[in-house]
Amino acid sequence: MDSTSKQIWKISYTAYILFGFLTLTSTTEASPTYKGSYCNDTITYEPNSTLSTNINVLLNSLTTNSSQQQDGYYMNIMGFGTTNAVNGMFLCRGDINTSTCQNCVTDAAQRIKRRCNNQTQAIIWYEECMLRYTNTYFKFYSIEPRLNLKDGKKVSGVDFDLFNKTVYGLLNKVAFMAAHSTTAKRFATGEVKIRKTSLTVYGLAQCTTDLSTSMCDTCLGMAIGTLPECCGDEEGASALLASCMVRYELYPFYNVTSSSSGKSRVGAKVIIIIIFIAFLLVLLIFVGCYGKRRVTRQRRRTMLKEHFGDELKTLESLQFKFVTIQAATNKFSKENQIGKGGFGVVYKGVLSDGQEIAVKKLSINSGQGSIEFQNEILLIAKLQHVNLVTLLGFCLEEREKMLIYDYVSNKSLDYFLFDHTKHRVLDWFERYKIIGGIARGILYLHEYSRLKVIHRDLKSSNILLDDNMNPKISDFGLARIVTIDQELGRTNRIVGTYGYMAPEYAMHGQFSEKSDVFSFGVIIIEIISGKRNARPIASDDFDDLLSMAWTKWRTETPLELLDPVLKDSYSDNEVIKCVQIGLLCVQESPLDRPTMAQVVSYLSNLLVELPFPQEPVFSMDRRTSLNITKESISGQFNSNSAVSSINDMTKSQFFPR
Repeated sequence: MDSTSKQIWKISYTAYILFGFLTLTSTTEASPTYKGSYCNDTITYEPNSTLSTNINVLLNSLTTNSSQQQDGYYMNIMGFGTTNAVNGMFLCRGDINTSTCQNCVTDAAQRIKRRCNNQTQAIIWYEECMLRYTNTYFKFYSIEPRLNLKDGKKVSGVDFDLFNKTVYGLLNKVAFMAAHSTTAKRFATGEVKIRKTSLTVYGLAQCTTDLSTSMCDTCLGMAIGTLPECCGDEEGASALLASCMVRYELYPFYNVTSSSSGKSRVGAKVIIIIIFIAFLLVLLIFVGCYGKRRVTRQRRRTMLKEHFGDELKTLESLQFKFVTIQAATNKFSKENQIGKGGFGVVYKGVLSDGQEIAVKKLSINSGQGSIEFQNEILLIAKLQHVNLVTLLGFCLEEREKMLIYDYVSNKSLDYFLFDHTKHRVLDWFERYKIIGGIARGILYLHEYSRLKVIHRDLKSSNILLDDNMNPKISDFGLARIVTIDQELGRTNRIVGTYGYMAPEYAMHGQFSEKSDVFSFGVIIIEIISGKRNARPIASDDFDDLLSMAWTKWRTETPLELLDPVLKDSYSDNEVIKCVQIGLLCVQESPLDRPTMAQVVSYLSNLLVELPFPQEPVFSMDRRTSLNITKESISGQFNSNSAVSSINDMTKSQFFPR
């Protein structure tokens, strides 16, 4: 054996010993790592009650079965009736063995009783498992209750945008793998290197096995959606929900298995032969790709001509060169960056002729093909309305996809609504004008454009304001073009913004014009109140904005919802009417929501009589904290409860008793 072979043998042997040591230490039982817990705190039971006995029996059942479940999951129900029945389950991380699972569940069953003494609902999270029980149920699509954890180490030495693209691209990938897993476990892990660095990101996603594919997909999507606000600049973070979890780190925190035994000794000559063969393969691939690239270019040109026909010239006229956009944005400098989100970064640019533009540089992980991208551009470019941002063109070079819009100077609506100083700029006249402009823009998309467009991501940050504070709807990255007579669409990829998504879309992937109507209703309530509907991650307040609006409406005090800075500069009737329209738009059933044509009619007609709204769907989760009973929800309406005057014309206002 020559010196090179001996050296390789030594390295292999050392690696084998190290592998054996790591394997040995990994099999040694250790105490499970406690992460956190949730107790509902508001509803308790008597220590010696039937419910107390059922919970004790249930926890004992979970502990007993933890040693018998090969898939690391078990669920059981104890008791009968609506008050004394309790259901519970445990879920062990998909990569741990049965012994470690049993150890974790046993500790969890003991500790949950101490941490949530006499509580009717409780969840406890560990590194290795999760255990929960409830006398009602936990909703798989809700982000409450949850636990967000972060490493406490800020990202450094790597481009922040590149880091985020890599992390969320990986999390979306493992979430899809977990939801569509063909095994008993809805569990997946993965890793990916961050380009131009030596760093590798490791990710994990898992659902309880009782969830369907779409349920798991929804739950994991909601979990991933909580990470940017709580942990956007962290090297590692996790989101632990009642029915699923996601996590990423810059180190392999899960058990990585290898198919190799580690005992084979490979000689240097074999290694050289393998390297030589690999080199030849790479060379052949390079030559093949070079030739294929030339053929692809020609085919692409032919395909574009066949696909777009006479409109190819129109498409070419909309295309900007990469060097032009690069120069306009000062090489996409941070100084020119004016916004960013999950689908890309927005830069301000100035063309050589002095025209100001906004450039949305789409994420590389958008997954949209070139033909589909250009087809979408051609369609959206045909949308022309005073309340829509004008699309000037696109750029499709250097593996980049970019949208070029006319620059709108006054930033977005959320910048003015939720800033402590800027929200004073918007008096009621401006806000009412903005509500009407947004409504007319959506109506154009739904009814009056050459196409039928469902936006799917309407929110305050996607409403831009021009010099005269006229609203312009932007960001059609998620928009769907549907046929004129199509009433309902469906997708397996739930994308959007928590707090603005209609329930049928968030839960089942069903979207229609009424999905946009729901989002518009949320925006109306935000404009009136100057408050966000999406509650901050760290907030202990369980009342969301829709619940607050419903409470004010139900107690006949809708004017109390109004942003305090407006003082006396508003019309009582306009405010009350807008609150009513907003509540009508966010009703649970799409059939109960008005169309945008009806909304525009409500806003423009002083004498039109509006239907009565029901309780918003998302406020149902907080019925206890609002102290609303079923009887009050279905209570009678009094048509003479309030009377006000509009231009000397009397009109009744309606509120639920």
